[in-house]
Amino acid sequence: MTLAPLPHRVVDRRDETHDTVTLALEPDAQALRPFAPGQFAMVYAFGVGEIPVSVSRAADGRRLTHTVRAVGAVSRALCGLRIGDRTGVRGPFGTGWDPEAARGRDLLVIGGGIGLAPLRPLIDTVLAEPQAYGRLNVLAGARTPGDLLYQDEFPTWGKPFAAVTVDRPSPGWTGRVGVVTALLGEARFTPAETTAFVCGPEVMIRATGRALVHRGVRPDRIRISLERNMRCATGHCGHCQLGPLLLCRDGPVIGHDRARPLLNVREL
Repeated sequence: MTLAPLPHRVVDRRDETHDTVTLALEPDAQALRPFAPGQFAMVYAFGVGEIPVSVSRAADGRRLTHTVRAVGAVSRALCGLRIGDRTGVRGPFGTGWDPEAARGRDLLVIGGGIGLAPLRPLIDTVLAEPQAYGRLNVLAGARTPGDLLYQDEFPTWGKPFAAVTVDRPSPGWTGRVGVVTALLGEARFTPAETTAFVCGPEVMIRATGRALVHRGVRPDRIRISLERNMRCATGHCGHCQLGPLLLCRDGPVIGHDRARPLLNVREL
């Protein structure tokens, strides 16, 4: 990993929703080591600060892709970057989804809101070698239709199955309404031969984990991403401690069997 931020330049920008932007970054000189799906970088807005941001596109040479939602001072500054602007990036940090361990198994990829962003590199990896895996199911939820990410990619993800749902429909919405766990009844998978990957708000992760276990998916085959309170990314400051775990070091991706008793500790 690289502990000092390396200068990167914005080479592409896409507005995903009213408050969410995808930025493609390339290094001015030295490139970072490759990121595994699920790992994150610390992205620095000059003069403001840095935040952890997962990579949201499978690595393409020197290019890094991050999807950022404007919810604080740093993320708002990053969302304000334009093509040609510079930022600092350090990493890679944390654990990944480990798609290699799921080869030959059915896959459930379940994302809520911005949680779909860290899952997209995993989907890229599976679609690049579909014969190595069983059935792929992509399930996504959002607050409103306007908050859904990557809508133009769902036709590709929908082979064999993808579905979306929203909490609150807007005029003209003809899709599903409800929580993302309701989509499990439509997905095609064999629970005993399935690996699930889940990322989103913690209330959604808790509910999804319970639903998956109830349907027969083994807890140690449910991988979740927890990113609460990360600051230093190296496990030294202790802000992201959750029980015995330091999430920036031991996570963000961990097994549901390990995380389940800890999820009762609510995020502040």
